[in-house]
Amino acid sequence: MEQKVILKMHGISKFYPGVVALNKVDLTVYEGEVHALLGENGAGKSTLIKVLSGAVRNDEGTIELDGKTFEHMTPLGARECGVEVIYQEYNLIPGLTVAENVCLGSQMHGIVDMKQQIVKTQEIFDRYNIHLDPKALVGSLPPAKQQLVEITKAISKDPKIIVMDEPTAQLTMAEVENLYKIIAALKAKGTAIIFISHRMEELFAVTDRVTVMRDGQYIDTVNTAETDRDSLITLMVGRELKSGEPRKSYATDEVVLKVENVSGYVNENCSFELKKGEILGVAGLVGAGRTELMRVIFGADKKLSGKVSVNGKEVDIKRPEDAIRCGIGLIPEDRKMQGCFLNQTIEWNISMGNIRSLTTGNLIDNKKIADAAEKYKDMLNIKTPSVQQLVRNLSGGNQQKVVLAKVLLADTDIIIFDEPTRGIDVGARAEIYALMDQLAGSGKSLIMVSSDMEELLAMSDRVIVLAEGKITGELKREEFSQERILDMASVE
Repeated sequence: MEQKVILKMHGISKFYPGVVALNKVDLTVYEGEVHALLGENGAGKSTLIKVLSGAVRNDEGTIELDGKTFEHMTPLGARECGVEVIYQEYNLIPGLTVAENVCLGSQMHGIVDMKQQIVKTQEIFDRYNIHLDPKALVGSLPPAKQQLVEITKAISKDPKIIVMDEPTAQLTMAEVENLYKIIAALKAKGTAIIFISHRMEELFAVTDRVTVMRDGQYIDTVNTAETDRDSLITLMVGRELKSGEPRKSYATDEVVLKVENVSGYVNENCSFELKKGEILGVAGLVGAGRTELMRVIFGADKKLSGKVSVNGKEVDIKRPEDAIRCGIGLIPEDRKMQGCFLNQTIEWNISMGNIRSLTTGNLIDNKKIADAAEKYKDMLNIKTPSVQQLVRNLSGGNQQKVVLAKVLLADTDIIIFDEPTRGIDVGARAEIYALMDQLAGSGKSLIMVSSDMEELLAMSDRVIVLAEGKITGELKREEFSQERILDMASVE
């Protein structure tokens, strides 16, 4: 039986000053299929989706939705045609309840009926096995639960097409498995799903076909069952990436950071050491307290008790400025909210945190600032026509590189990477790994918090494991195994 085409985007182009974001891109999606959209950061995936949703106006091409052809789409037109998009950046109102957010924009007999909203939301939760309280305030929920609210909100509109942009980035393993079941149920009722993810195992688990983009252009569409990981990566990056080679260890016996019985509001009596040239992995399940421990060490959250020593000397870190003076840098998990200023330029973001080093006498040296920005733009391969570009206009991976540039410019000897490759494609991921390896080889010491088991096992010299705010174990490289880490991360 021939499949029905629900969406056909033909010759879509989008131009910005100095940038071709999309160049005659094609995308065809069938009713009831899960269609992956794959490409490196900056490939044009997000722009293409924004054209579909009406958030961005295309300069060329046409959009055919359920048999109707449009030169341009509007947000209202997209919704009337049954398109719902779940973006990486949540579109929720923190001060409203879960049910109010789910039903926002729906016509419910012309009036707001709180009881009806709760009933409708609970029905969706029951149907798709989602465990949330419809009455809870969205602002009180952790990111993983907010992601489930976004998914529920999209489902509640009974759409013909749902776009899921990195839907599992914040979810636990159990929640990911349940999302797969939700996708299967939607597919069975004929809903088309456009699925964007940088996790290859997810693509092979849930998708039927994959469209690959590179540098704003359409590359190819393949059946998922007829391809493999290496073939997709080659299509994405235009070159083969070597993988599976164990990295050399540069760790010495010299202790550069010693954490003794440190407690915060989430963590209790945490102790560990970091050695010069070492990459120390930090593992644990969602809610284990990994990020919170790093924030205490960096001075972003209050330390209630315990000692922190740098190069054998106890230090009193009460705020991030103290940590930076002690040679500690942090690349936070939430880069958009905590790592950079989206409405400022690349140059401004890289330089402003280190402005004292970019002065001549008592005056800010604009040439030093410009030279520093250009240096790190080239070093980190930040894809942009100019360092005067606003950070908000960069892809997620390139935004992360800006945050990394800021930390590198401060010349810190201890760098904390919190989820360094979350939302990053395989090409940029390889670049980040190579840079981390280079930093360790140059004598820097790295702490890497990661939920990616493959990443932990490949990059770490040692791994410490947290559960419920406490360190529950430590493994040397020769002791590494996924099973042992998960065992230590799980509590009775």
